[in-house]
Amino acid sequence: MKLKILLILIFGILIVSGIITLGSLNAKLLAVYRSNQSFSLIDRNNNIFFISKNPKEYYAQYSDSIPPNFKTLLIKKEDRYFYWHFGFNFWGILQVIGNELGLSQRKASSTITQQLAKILLEKENQRNITNKIKESFYTISLEIFNSKEEILKMYANSIYFGNQFQGIKSATQGYFNVSPENLTTGQIVQLLSTINSPTSYNPASDLNIEKARILSVSLGVKTDNFIEPKECQINIQNYISNNKPILELALYLPDDINKNLKLTIDSNLMQKARSIVSSNIDVLKDKKAKNAAVVILSVPDNQIITLIGSPNPSSFSDGYKIDMSTKPRQIGSTIKPFIYLLGFEAGMRPYTLIDDREYKYTGPGGYPIYPKNYDFKYHGEMTAHYALSNSINVAAVKTLEFVGVENFNQFLIKDLAYSPVQPIDQYQLGIALGGLEMNLLDLTHYFSIFPSQGKLASLKIFSDDEAINKDIAPKDYVELINKILSDRKTGIDQFGAESSLNLSANNYALKTGTSHDYTDSWIVGYTPDFLVGVWVGNADNSPTDAVSGQIGAGRIWNEIMQAMLNSDYNKNTQFDFSSVKEYQGKNGVEFGLVNDDFEKSQNIIKEQDKAFILSPHNNDVFTFKIDAQIALKAKDSATWTVNGQSYGTGQEIFFSPKKEGYYEITASSKSQTETIFVRFVGN
Repeated sequence: MKLKILLILIFGILIVSGIITLGSLNAKLLAVYRSNQSFSLIDRNNNIFFISKNPKEYYAQYSDSIPPNFKTLLIKKEDRYFYWHFGFNFWGILQVIGNELGLSQRKASSTITQQLAKILLEKENQRNITNKIKESFYTISLEIFNSKEEILKMYANSIYFGNQFQGIKSATQGYFNVSPENLTTGQIVQLLSTINSPTSYNPASDLNIEKARILSVSLGVKTDNFIEPKECQINIQNYISNNKPILELALYLPDDINKNLKLTIDSNLMQKARSIVSSNIDVLKDKKAKNAAVVILSVPDNQIITLIGSPNPSSFSDGYKIDMSTKPRQIGSTIKPFIYLLGFEAGMRPYTLIDDREYKYTGPGGYPIYPKNYDFKYHGEMTAHYALSNSINVAAVKTLEFVGVENFNQFLIKDLAYSPVQPIDQYQLGIALGGLEMNLLDLTHYFSIFPSQGKLASLKIFSDDEAINKDIAPKDYVELINKILSDRKTGIDQFGAESSLNLSANNYALKTGTSHDYTDSWIVGYTPDFLVGVWVGNADNSPTDAVSGQIGAGRIWNEIMQAMLNSDYNKNTQFDFSSVKEYQGKNGVEFGLVNDDFEKSQNIIKEQDKAFILSPHNNDVFTFKIDAQIALKAKDSATWTVNGQSYGTGQEIFFSPKKEGYYEITASSKSQTETIFVRFVGN
């Protein structure tokens, strides 16, 4: 009795050990099967962007289900007793034994389960008795731990079809440009004809159709609906070309894609935007502008809908292999809305008066700086509204001076999390003149605070990215910026009544920018539903032929905005101006916020500007010439003295120096007196 129990125990242990061993063999095969899968980048509309190759350099997209017609014919060809055996065709085994003993010349075909084991073990070409015994154990493990449908699905996803296609899904897309569900009977037979010799008999081979005709007779199906090899070859080329890594997405993708990734990108819109960029760059090349970039975001969630860094990433000319959406360049006047935003927080309003005249500042190294406007003219007293609408440089410098350079630097770095190319302290007031460097993606991201009512959401390019929101500015002050940037009438003086900045919609805002020497052309425009940023220039940083933000980036922006306004992304949401109130200003109706101290805010910049002598500036240096004259100009009528000697009276008079050297100039009125020093030197 004890011996019987012992034998039963030993037998039980052997069975359990065998099951555990077979389980480990099955787990190994399943791990190989999973590792052989290709993974896809899918856009927001489930269109495939890119398919990776598996570790064996095959395209192996897996199907979750196998079309019934394909399944029926596959079993009929490869293993007609598939549902009835336990992984082995015993008549086939006798043929193998006979062949090994020299008693038969017929080679038996393996079952579908055996073929799957061979493929996953990667021993297809090593047909010795040892490997066959190993494959038998793996075959048993597959049959024990997987259903017949699971085995059949894994096999259909693992078959080699030639030309680097593994599995039914990759093969049908690669050869016929259809999904497995849409395969015709003829296409199925063409694929089945490939299995025994993928290199010689694949659908792109001239031998395939003849092989398929013979097989169709064997399978008892009638079809002449075969795809010609030349058409299959064209489909292969299109499949491979469409599956090249995307230039603009390279920065965001992991080195090893191990799962399907869904992007927020709209591939159809991205293709359309690139076409718009390409066609416009062909025109702008005559103005020495060869490169462009585009970023489109949805707001307020800041999903990246489109990302264009090159007109044609497949070209090796003109720096087209460089993703210019992520390369920092001088952003010109696009920084101004942020400066005025902080100005409004500090007490300014759109009706605040600013004197647009010549000012002198000391730059790095002690050199004097005289801010100039885009048109090299001074326009006198104006409102902040007019100044921002017309992108007046001098007024922006005065606003930044009012805000404080250090305060603005902290806003950039701490609030927006901007990383400067150079130490931020080096820019000083030059920030207002467009000297700050930034890439288009970051600039567009930061601009999203305006259509998003002062909130900054983190950029999102994968659908499962977690959104992080940050409060940047109070909603009231953002409304003032949106009110100005959406006003196309006030900007007519600088941008004209007809331009690429004008759209048929009434709920959009924008800001242009042009960097030094016309090297960079910018525009960022938005509605409450979406935001479009465009850069135009040259990848080698060479200047264009006077391509401004309006005529360069503006023409691309206009076409893309028209497309967006006619798309599902446009919800026709209107800007919220509920905090804005109209006031009667010096030059007509202006706007500010409810409960403003109008007089205080109107003159807040003028009160800060204590200078009485407007020209020349303290410590100016001039070249001495006989009979040369310089203008002496004050805020109001004044009595002028030069080196203590009376020189005349008036708001503006002219002074002629008699010799080289220093001159002390004083202007006095009833309320104010100021003294400056200037110097005249020889040639």
